[in-house]
Amino acid sequence: MSDGELHEFLGKGGTGIISFATESNNPPFTIPVSYGYDTDSATFYYRLAFPPESGKEDVVDNPVAFVTYNQVDERYQSVVATGHLEKVTNMPYDSAAIQRMWAIQIPMVDIFDRPPENISFRHFRLVPDTIAGRKEVKTQP
Repeated sequence: MSDGELHEFLGKGGTGIISFATESNNPPFTIPVSYGYDTDSATFYYRLAFPPESGKEDVVDNPVAFVTYNQVDERYQSVVATGHLEKVTNMPYDSAAIQRMWAIQIPMVDIFDRPPENISFRHFRLVPDTIAGRKEVKTQP
């Protein structure tokens, strides 16, 4: 997938799966998430919930892999990005990261067993160390 195709596929945001590395012999800590994407900086933004006993607090500083996929023109496409999350929540109001975060759209998905106002949320960004896109190609019968 070319850079242009990758940026077009990611758009302004959507949903995907983020996996946090854990100790060896343990599976990764994996959760579905909504994301926003800034094409100018090739940066992903996340609004993560931290309900009590969620386990995210223990892994949020670990390396991550983020995957999103969808069907475009009857062909599957996917993007995988890796790196570390960076806290955006406490950055200065006039920082470039905050300004870019406000320019994107993180889809709001309500999956909680309590009202969202009773859950702690924090904003993060992923400036990927690696990013790769793949797309399904039609083979001749």
